[in-house]
Amino acid sequence: MHPTPDPARYNKRGRGWTHAAPSRICHEAKTKVKCHTIIQQRGAGGLAAGGLSRVEQAGGKTAGATAAVTTFEFYRFRFHFRARDPVRFPEGKSANVVRGAFGAVLRDTASPAAYERLFEPGAALGRAPSGLADWPRPFVLRAVHLDGLTIAKGAGFFVDVHVFDLRQPSLEHFRAAFARLGENGVGPGRGRAELDAVEQLDLADGGETVTDKPGAPSVIALDADPAPVGRVCVRFVTPTELKAAGGIAERPEFAVLFRRLRDRISTLRAFYGAGPLQIDFHAVGRRAEAIRLKRADLKWERVERKSGRTGQVHSLGGFTGEAEYEGELAEFLPWLRAARWVGVGRQTVWGKGEVRVVAP
Repeated sequence: MHPTPDPARYNKRGRGWTHAAPSRICHEAKTKVKCHTIIQQRGAGGLAAGGLSRVEQAGGKTAGATAAVTTFEFYRFRFHFRARDPVRFPEGKSANVVRGAFGAVLRDTASPAAYERLFEPGAALGRAPSGLADWPRPFVLRAVHLDGLTIAKGAGFFVDVHVFDLRQPSLEHFRAAFARLGENGVGPGRGRAELDAVEQLDLADGGETVTDKPGAPSVIALDADPAPVGRVCVRFVTPTELKAAGGIAERPEFAVLFRRLRDRISTLRAFYGAGPLQIDFHAVGRRAEAIRLKRADLKWERVERKSGRTGQVHSLGGFTGEAEYEGELAEFLPWLRAARWVGVGRQTVWGKGEVRVVAP
C-alpha cells in the first residue's frame, strides 16, 4: 500500500490523416471485439499477437457479434514517492513544477535521441503538422491532486503519467528521470523524495507493480455507443484553452471541442501508435456542428509560469467547470471519454485540458 494525498482534493478535409504525415507510419491493426476484450492481431512493435488488452467499453456494453472497431491505445503509469523533506506544490502549478523538473533531469538521464523523442520531438521531426505550434509530446502528466499540498517528511505521494508512444520503449527513461528528480528535489524549497515504486494502471485504477517492461497497453474504443445519446454533461477538471478562429475560444462550443480532440488523437495515433485514423474527418466535423451547447457553467483560472531557462512567461490558465450538450451524441461520447486520458487544447503535457464525462 502506498499512502497518497486525498483524491477528493484533488477539416480538415477528406479521410484519414489530415496533417503532413510523419515519415514513419505503422500499418493499421486489425482489431476485433469479442467477450469483453479487444484482441490485437499485431506482431512485434505493438501488442503481442493474440495478446489481450485492457479495454474501456463504451457505456459498459459490448456488441453482440464480433465487429471491427477504431481504438486508441496508451500506457498509464503511477510513480510513487516518499518524501525525505517536506515537499510543497504551489496551487495550480503542481504539474508544471513536475514537468519542469522532469525535463531538466531527463536531459541528463536519457540519450539525446530519447530526450528529443520524449520532450522535444520537433527537434528531430522538423515543422509541425498544419494547425499545431509543435509536435505533441508522447505523454501527459496528471498531478492536479497535488495542487496546494505540502507533503510531510515520510509521507507518500504520486504522479501519474499517460504515455502514448507504443513504438519506442520509454518506461525506463521515465523511471530514471523521476528517480533523479526526487534526489534533486522538487517544488519551492526543493524538497527531496525517494521513488518508491512504479505501477501500471488500468482504466479502472487497478494497478500492478511494473519493471521497465510494461504489460499490454490500455485500449479505448472510439466507435459510437450502440444506444442513442441525446444529452451529455462534461466537466473541465483542469484549465482548458481551445484554439478557434486564430484565437482562444471563450466558450467550449462542441464543434471546436470535438475538432481539437479529434485532431489530437489522430496525431498521437498516427505518429506514436497504430497509425492514422480511418474516418471521414469532414463528415464527422459537419455532424459535430449540429451539437448544441445548452449550458456552460465555467470560470476562468488565471495562472502563469515563468521559464527559468528562457525567462518567458506562459499562461497556465483556462476555463474549468461544466458544459452540457444536446444533439445526436452517440458517436461522440467515446471521444469525450478519451479526453480524460489524452487531454485537449493547449499545454496538455502540463495536465491542462483534462475532461470528464459527468452524465450520462
